[in-house]
Amino acid sequence: MRVAYLNTLGQLGGAETSLLEIMASIRAAQPSWQLFLIAAQPGPLVERAEALGVTVRVLAFPTTIAKLGDAAMGGPAGRQVTIPTFARKALRAAVALPSYLRLLRRELRRMQPDVIHTNGFKMHLCGIWSRPGTTPVVWHIHDYLKPRPVMRRLLRMFASRCAGAVANSDSVARDVAQICGPGLTVSRVYNAVDLQKFRPSGPAVDLDRLSGMPPAPDGTIRVGLLATFARWKGHQVFLRALAQLPEAARVRGYLIGGPLYQSDGGQHSLEELRRMVTDLEISDRVGFTGFIEEPAAALRSLDIVVHTSTEPEPFGLVIAEAMACGRAAVVSRTGGAEELISDQHDALGSTPGDAAALAQSIRQLATDGGLRARLGRAARLTAERRFDRRRLAWELVPIYESLRGAC
Repeated sequence: MRVAYLNTLGQLGGAETSLLEIMASIRAAQPSWQLFLIAAQPGPLVERAEALGVTVRVLAFPTTIAKLGDAAMGGPAGRQVTIPTFARKALRAAVALPSYLRLLRRELRRMQPDVIHTNGFKMHLCGIWSRPGTTPVVWHIHDYLKPRPVMRRLLRMFASRCAGAVANSDSVARDVAQICGPGLTVSRVYNAVDLQKFRPSGPAVDLDRLSGMPPAPDGTIRVGLLATFARWKGHQVFLRALAQLPEAARVRGYLIGGPLYQSDGGQHSLEELRRMVTDLEISDRVGFTGFIEEPAAALRSLDIVVHTSTEPEPFGLVIAEAMACGRAAVVSRTGGAEELISDQHDALGSTPGDAAALAQSIRQLATDGGLRARLGRAARLTAERRFDRRRLAWELVPIYESLRGAC
């Protein structure tokens, strides 16, 4: 079988990391299959896919298409712009779109895929509009449609031309089914992690050095949020929680990551978050590491991992990664993230957006090493049971084969 994957980004967000795990799982289970990747940006996704033996082609989005997104209309968690402004941006993108689709269609014809697997909303549409003949297209949906006023209408409009969809949680699957209707078959396939890479023991990194901070005193508890700077990831909640902790708690916080997306309006800038730290008077207790190439090493450098999304989280890959690394985690009880944990057993749940509750959970874990260890051990067992990447091939290969057989 020949499978072509289409991806919107070249950087490594959660959807891109999940795509790499899919390709690695398929490669191991079906070594005779030919796998292709078309990415709309260069970046580490391209390099890592090539290392897996995937044939890669970069077809860069024109800037007008790359910068157009629902965030510009205020969803999800974006800064609202006027409809005329959005319409002008959409018109400029529409002018550039036919040329891009011609290039994409020509590349897909050269690859001759049996199945096209799209990753990212823009590629869901581009895959439908550029597929050769009746080649089946599978949408891999990692985010909710309801908060996206433009994309939900477009995907509902073209759902009848999609052969099937994969969602990364039951929560997202329900959302997609409600928007696209009963004609679109949606399968839930949880994301996975490499359990050999994400394990409790292994290399760590010096978070203080990366942050440009002096070494933390002995006994300091390191608490980190590993996420892109998307506004709904809750960086402001984490910072307010840290500000509520007494200095005697000996906690140092780390923001690991940075801005990722090209579309306007949906993410914090580094300068904005630094101003917030200054205003809260916690500059001596918060470090900004930037992106860390090896997230497993970053997670092993932390005593506590926090997940602070303020809106429903489609899945929460960092939660699965932290659990695989045997780390105690505090997780927002929202969306698909709530499906991943058992509160008080393998993680602590927290109310989304509640900085005081988050501060209380951090303080509880910071002062109770036994609780951290117990949660970490249970978390690793959960990860082994639910997030082993070998499962991806077991679940996706039958979907691909059924679609090829239906053509």
